[in-house]
Amino acid sequence: MIEALYRQYFHDVFLYLKALSKNDDIAEELTQETFFRAMKHVDGFHGDCDVRVWLCQIAKNAYFSYCRKNKHLTGEDIPETVPDAAPALESVLEDKQAVLSIHKILHDMKEPYKEVFTLQVFGELSFRQIAELFGKTENWAAVTFHRAKLKILDELEESK
Repeated sequence: MIEALYRQYFHDVFLYLKALSKNDDIAEELTQETFFRAMKHVDGFHGDCDVRVWLCQIAKNAYFSYCRKNKHLTGEDIPETVPDAAPALESVLEDKQAVLSIHKILHDMKEPYKEVFTLQVFGELSFRQIAELFGKTENWAAVTFHRAKLKILDELEESK
């Protein structure tokens, strides 16, 4: 079972951890750790949420453990999500300098905005999956993402 999960969800978990850590090597190491933990605790999975959500929760815990061990955790590592109505953030993401600016803004952003934004944009999770991670509604995830996106866009405008 774990082998099939590994093949199917490795890329998703890796992208999620890469979004959190901003480092390919750390993301790869923690992805391996995530599946190791999943294998050890597969009996605890009862199917009451999507498998991807369960794996991302394990990944998030692995990342937090890694940060505590390496003293990198700031407590604000994950942003909220942002709606599609605001100006095209995707076009801004194509510019590397703008990406750096966005990461700086995210670093100072409060939770849950930071985490929801990171999960949606960098982790490529749906609002439904984000809602399951937080134990909230899909609407909450979308609104939180929208507010984070507006904050980022405001900060980018102010820095011009």
